[in-house]
Amino acid sequence: MTDMTNVTMPTLKPLCPNFSSGPCAKRPGWTPKALENAVLGRSHRAKIGKTRLKQSIELTREVLNVPADYRIGIVPASDTGAVEMAMWSLLGARGVDMVAWESFGSTWVSDVVKQLKLTDVRKLTASYGDIVDLSAIDTKTRDVVFTWNGTTSGVRVPNADWIAGDREGLTICDATSAAFAQDLDWPKLDVTTFSWQKALGGEAAHGVLILSPRAVARLESYTPAWPLPKIFQLTKGGKLIEGIFEGETINTPSMLCVEDYIDALNWAKSVGGLKGMMARADANLAALEAFVATSSWAGFLAKTKETRSNTSVCLSIVDSDVVNKGADAVAAVAKSLVAALDKQGVAYDIGAYRDAPSGLRIWCGATVETADVEALIHWLDWAYAQAKAELIKAA
Repeated sequence: MTDMTNVTMPTLKPLCPNFSSGPCAKRPGWTPKALENAVLGRSHRAKIGKTRLKQSIELTREVLNVPADYRIGIVPASDTGAVEMAMWSLLGARGVDMVAWESFGSTWVSDVVKQLKLTDVRKLTASYGDIVDLSAIDTKTRDVVFTWNGTTSGVRVPNADWIAGDREGLTICDATSAAFAQDLDWPKLDVTTFSWQKALGGEAAHGVLILSPRAVARLESYTPAWPLPKIFQLTKGGKLIEGIFEGETINTPSMLCVEDYIDALNWAKSVGGLKGMMARADANLAALEAFVATSSWAGFLAKTKETRSNTSVCLSIVDSDVVNKGADAVAAVAKSLVAALDKQGVAYDIGAYRDAPSGLRIWCGATVETADVEALIHWLDWAYAQAKAELIKAA
């Protein structure tokens, strides 16, 4: 166990202190020069604009190994927009199992029940750190909405083995902090969404929507009972609007952000594509696992190793000296620790999500260098020692 009685301030800082879980760190070596070919001051519907948009779609397919018969579209409003577009366009044709074990999954549950007002809804939920009993989800006859990786809890599904291959319903997967870091099982996923501001460190406000042939068939055979706003409309005259999946976006995208996405995708290819990206994230998690294994005060929020995220890694304070003083004491120490690291320019934005238990959330996706995680670890002990001393002094 780490001796916390005499922790000196480290001298080596992470070269990049950006450990935010969204927007996430830019790829190593990024500079504004990466955007010099951006199509600016031109219509995104001009040939040059559509070419760059289509290129980003083709690179997405290549890096993520998306099947050739799946459609990939760029949509408004980040991952949230993509998830909402899918739910509003596809749900209601049959009963749905809504699955949640953290805040964003809970938001999708609330929207389906309170906004769409569906009645044949089964809610399967678990508290932070846990995951639902995946075998209890009816993937055979019902639609299912779930997050692959719980960004605010650091808990992910271990695999997609629980999803029926001969299912009748659709699976709608929010994969925003899993894509580019975890191996998505495409044959088990009918709708997949993410935002490139997560694992690729792209700029915000754009989402990606990936549809299987089964999802397209639902879109072309089912009309929801409610009106759809323009930015949610994926069909016209009962047929899929194919242009959306060829770079003809529903509304005006930022071509500066698109160029940044293309740059990030090309970088992903340069480090070995999806396998290389996954290996980088796994190495970052392994560094934190080695730290936690010998720490006297830090533990993982995720209860089991097989469901532990390798991107949004959430840590809890487990020091009984602090925990026994109650939740307010834990929150105060976590807040002080985060503030100390921010002040020193060591780590930015690593506090737990506002609705999650007090603690830390350290982004470990592929754009983060393992050397920076290792440098941060020494500072975690120093900052914790300072925060605990402040708590004792104030008592």
